[in-house]
Parts: sequence; C-alpha cells; structure tokens
Amino acid sequence: MNSEDYLEGILKQFKYYKSIGEKTIDQLPEEKLFWQYNEDSNSIAIIVKHLWGNMKSRWTDFLTTDGEKEWRERDAEFDSDITSKKELVSKWNEGWQCLFGALESINKTNFNQPVYIRNIEHSISEAVNRQLAHYAYHVGQIVFLGKMIAGSDWKSLSIPKGQSTEYNKKRFSAPKHKAHYTDKLMDNTSDS
Repeated sequence: MNSEDYLEGILKQFKYYKSIGEKTIDQLPEEKLFWQYNEDSNSIAIIVKHLWGNMKSRWTDFLTTDGEKEWRERDAEFDSDITSKKELVSKWNEGWQCLFGALESINKTNFNQPVYIRNIEHSISEAVNRQLAHYAYHVGQIVFLGKMIAGSDWKSLSIPKGQSTEYNKKRFSAPKHKAHYTDKLMDNTSDS
C-alpha cells in the first residue's frame, strides 16, 4: 500500500468515527450529554473535552513539534465545565478540524519523516494509527453511554439486532468489488 492509499483509508476511518459520535450526540437531549454514572466516571461532555484537548495537542504543527504540547492541560480535560451542547459541539468540531488539517499536510514527500509524541519517535503511520485507536476507544465510550441513556429510543448506528442475515444477504447479492467499509456512511450502517 502506498502512502496516498493509506492516508485516504485513514481519513475515511476518522470521518466514520466522527460521524458515529455525532449521530450519538444528536440522539440525546442536551442535559443527558452531562450525565455521569458516578463522580468517578466521565460524561459524554467530558469525553468530548478530552478528545478536543488531545486532538489540539497531537495535530497542531503535527510534522514539526512534539504531539504533547507544553500548553496542553490534560488533567483539566476531565473537569466537567462544558455548559451547553453548543459549546460541546464547538469543541468537537474544533478538534476534528485540527486533525483533518494535519492529515491534509501529509503527502508522499514528508510521509517518511519521523514525528514525536512525548519525546518518543513515531513513523507517521504509527502516530496516526495510535490516534485512530485512541479516538475509536473514546467514541466507543460515547456510543455506549448514548445507547445506555437513550434506552429503547436508541437508533442503531450499525446493523440493528436481528437484522444481520438480511444485511449480509444484501451485501453478498452484489458482485465482489473494491470499496472502503465506510463508503456507505449515509445509509446508517457499517460493516461491523
């Protein structure tokens, strides 16, 4: 796989996780975004704030400065001080915009340059994969909390329970082809 194919696929995966996070947030009333199971657990708002802080630190000047910026206040990312859905969505979008801007700066001429996170050298693919895994982990928490909060009102973000056979029948009725599993994001199902 060449660097362009890798970056195209990784971009689609990041967009997929952004999409399912947003579809979760959209299903919940504003006050539920701040619900915590107990005082030691994180609300959706706290998780979003942590993702925002991590994204701003990791992706600002991605190719030229360490991914753990001196100005980052990681511990404060877990303070419950977001006060509205509007503020939550603003931080969410700001973090993702920083990430997508950094990904656009990577090309075949700089793809083999090392980047650093906390003084540890990473290849670009290692650093990107590290963040993809981290964000998928936290978006999964957001989805889990959203599903728990919404209860029977939850709208599935992938193949609904009991519909795997029907979904697979549809997929296997088409001829084999090359595609990315996220290419059908708008049909509200993934290949999970």
